[in-house]
Amino acid sequence: MARNETSQIVVIGLGRFGSSLAGELVSRGSEVLAIDSRPDVVQRHADELTHTAVADTTDPESLRQLGVPQFRRAVVAIGTDLEASILTTSLLADFGIPHIWAKATSRQHGRILERVGAHHVVLPEHDMGERVAHLVTGRMLDYIEIEEDFALVKTLTPDEAVDRALGESRLRSKYGVTVVGVKRPGEEFTYATADTVVRKGDILIVAGQKDQVEEFADIT
Repeated sequence: MARNETSQIVVIGLGRFGSSLAGELVSRGSEVLAIDSRPDVVQRHADELTHTAVADTTDPESLRQLGVPQFRRAVVAIGTDLEASILTTSLLADFGIPHIWAKATSRQHGRILERVGAHHVVLPEHDMGERVAHLVTGRMLDYIEIEEDFALVKTLTPDEAVDRALGESRLRSKYGVTVVGVKRPGEEFTYATADTVVRKGDILIVAGQKDQVEEFADIT
């Protein structure tokens, strides 16, 4: 299996998250080696993924036989088996794989994964729950947490900014947020500048600290 550091990815664990991720990667042109310890699960996804294998990913020799140490990008998508998740992540770190993503089921699990070598920790259930909670309250049209204390939100133009240039309305100095994009109904998103005049009904993409963007969304 030829290696290209940007398009060759190993995904370990074919539960709902891992199989969805692997399928999306393949659809985007990546060559994926998907590994799971359950033969029936691997067989189920064999036709849709580039390469699949049944293996115990806590066994370093099994991973070596599959050529995993030669990959530069790996995702540990193991779900409820915390021991397997941690041991597998640790082995990938021992192999020196430079880009390791690992799924965590809790923040504590995520901290452990970081300690054993994960470069990026994903909490899909927590992140989705938080995102949906923001949407259900009706304050935001969309919400993406970039870091634990930084987020992007999609929201409507507040009344105080309507028919004014962003530089004039001084939203950044007042709320601590930055408007990075604007979408007028029926048009595409455009980058925002200090001279951009926003209208009632415009959708804004706003970046800032979580508490600041939440405060800003409250006024829209």
